[in-house]
Amino acid sequence: MFTGIVQGIAKVVSIIHKNNFSEYKILFSNHLLQNINLGSSVSLNGCCLTVTNVNHNYVSFNVIKETLSLTNLINLIPNDLLNIERSVKLGDEIGGHIVTGHIMNKIAIIDIERSNNVSKIVLELTNPLLKKYVFYKGFICLDGISLTVSDLSNNSFSVNLIPETIKRTTLYNKNIGDFVNIEIDYFSQLIVDTTFRLNKK
Repeated sequence: MFTGIVQGIAKVVSIIHKNNFSEYKILFSNHLLQNINLGSSVSLNGCCLTVTNVNHNYVSFNVIKETLSLTNLINLIPNDLLNIERSVKLGDEIGGHIVTGHIMNKIAIIDIERSNNVSKIVLELTNPLLKKYVFYKGFICLDGISLTVSDLSNNSFSVNLIPETIKRTTLYNKNIGDFVNIEIDYFSQLIVDTTFRLNKK
């Protein structure tokens, strides 16, 4: 489990494509590396992945084809940067919202408004499976970042980035046409799906 509060940015060192999965080697800073072990869960751009090897500051993960097909990890190349969050431990502060790391899909950025202190990113919302879960002022997780929906229309929604988010994540470097990973708030999914099932009875 995660909170959507990015703890650092890490660089892709290498990607090796194999028959049924790809191996991603990531360069972690010392503070991200603390107490990391084989089998640890780590969020990379919002995707919950399992540590398969640790060699000094180099941490490896295996990414299966299904994950690649649903996320922007497939678009990464060496030297690209990733948002990193270590899994929540008992007693940690939940600063964002509860995030599972199970990406629903990737969506495109269709507009960006930048200023000195804040940025507004507008994203497409044409997928009917996602539309029903996105609410004005609702939680959303984009590339592992806990954000709030600031505007909502029929085919798009937007989020605002405060200076701290701009400073600590990769979102500020995104461009129109880039894709971000999206995870809908679990409780929103639960309420919408339960209401739908009850109404069908």
